[in-house]
Amino acid sequence: MEIPSSSLLSLSLVLLFSFVLATSADVHENFVQCLTSHSENATSISQVIYTPNNSSYTSVLDFSIRNLRFLTPETPKPLVIITPSHESHIQVAIICARNHGLQIRIRSGGHDFEGLSYVSHVPFFILDLINLRSVSVDVESSTAWVQAGATIGELYYSIAEKSKTLAFPAGICPTVGVGGHISGGGYGMILRKFGLAADNVIDARIIDVNGRILDRESMGEDLFWAIRGGAGGSFGVVIEWKIKLVPVPSIVTVFKVSRTLEQNATMLLHRWQYIADKIDDDLVVITNITRVNSSEEGNKTAQVSFVSLFLGRVDELFPLMQKNFPELGLVKEDCREMSWIESTLYIAGFSSGTSLDVLLDRIPDPRISLKGKLDYVKEPISEIGLEGLWKRLNEEEGAAAQIITIPYGGKMSEIPESETPFPHRAGNIYHIAYFVILEEGVELSNRYVDWTRRLYSYLAPYVSKSPREAYANYRDLDLGQNNDKGNTSYAQASIWGVKYFKNNFKRLVHVKTMVDPSNFFRHEQSIPAVSPWGKKRGN
Repeated sequence: MEIPSSSLLSLSLVLLFSFVLATSADVHENFVQCLTSHSENATSISQVIYTPNNSSYTSVLDFSIRNLRFLTPETPKPLVIITPSHESHIQVAIICARNHGLQIRIRSGGHDFEGLSYVSHVPFFILDLINLRSVSVDVESSTAWVQAGATIGELYYSIAEKSKTLAFPAGICPTVGVGGHISGGGYGMILRKFGLAADNVIDARIIDVNGRILDRESMGEDLFWAIRGGAGGSFGVVIEWKIKLVPVPSIVTVFKVSRTLEQNATMLLHRWQYIADKIDDDLVVITNITRVNSSEEGNKTAQVSFVSLFLGRVDELFPLMQKNFPELGLVKEDCREMSWIESTLYIAGFSSGTSLDVLLDRIPDPRISLKGKLDYVKEPISEIGLEGLWKRLNEEEGAAAQIITIPYGGKMSEIPESETPFPHRAGNIYHIAYFVILEEGVELSNRYVDWTRRLYSYLAPYVSKSPREAYANYRDLDLGQNNDKGNTSYAQASIWGVKYFKNNFKRLVHVKTMVDPSNFFRHEQSIPAVSPWGKKRGN
């Protein structure tokens, strides 16, 4: 049952006047007592509260940590974990946390690149949405309500259960949580046809800093705009999205063609840049670049895999490829026809014949420790520039690296930059994401992280400038971060905020200041709440 606004206000006032400073131990004990004493059903909420004294605490904490960089003895741990099974649990948690000085971390799938959904350096608790993951599909209206704790795989599976010709333009990795994915934009294999996941949200339900449950009408268009691409953890707890499903044919076509440097991969990737964002909107061809063994014994080489999804049959795809990218040498035998839901498994790298049930598995296999970055490319990188990329891939750390390019154009170029907070639209040929799997040990791990930074420096002449754009869902604390204590100035936050959001950052700060002026929802790269006076002063 939703807690009435009048009761929430009374609860806030009572707790505010009774609040006293305490040690961390006292804080978490008082916080837990607050949760149970002010919940309408103390038994219900007690079953979803985990403290370090609870035997399940470690398993609950570790279950949704996807980046092993943040699964170490030295990683700060939450004082409390809450896995709400009802919206009222979230409402009480927000009110109690505000008044007992605990910072909130909101975890959906646990894929945050910098662990910001489950790590903090100040006293905090985790609100883990794993129990709120229902999906309700309405085929007649081509819409669905999906709770924020669901994964992309669970969403895709639920859609496919109801229809073979409906889809949703979300991501490639099925274990990513819907809550964070949509909050930052969310790209996938049909972005050129339908845009981002956030572009296809038509309503949402959010719990704000005062514990109120708001939908699109009651939250207003400013906040509804901000949560569709402004990234998670800044404005409230999104508990549910209403999404617009998109039509796909009953049969689609996929292919994967790999070429090494000895097989003219440099020329092919260079040529790909000139067609990838301009070909038919029903077709996307991404690339996956890795280091492999060369045909020459003992040597290494780079391999570029061209991976494609076409919303149609092979007989339609083949002429398009012959016309636009004949250099690849695609033959019909390279292509496979299948349903859209089967294509999600193919693109995710599952072997042929894998059951669709794998989409319901929330744990990636294997879990890895990684560091990643992402850039936007507006002009084709020269062959000389690509050869420099191969040199860096040939370094020792390059053996553990993966570089992925995703083309834009199509629908992505039609949507204005200011339509949602995600601004990376017209003018971008593709984005280039690069990751490295870290070796064990602090010294080795730091060396591999440094490799990504060196690659970032190398790419500077070839990617977007003023600002050098970045993607909020690929968090990168190298770009800057908020102060651990006290307020962060608009000028300081702009260092990273403008990279993620360009001119939309100003509006995001305005919305944040309106809906969460006390900056309760915050983390290292959350949108800051800044007074107009402070902004003008640059403080």
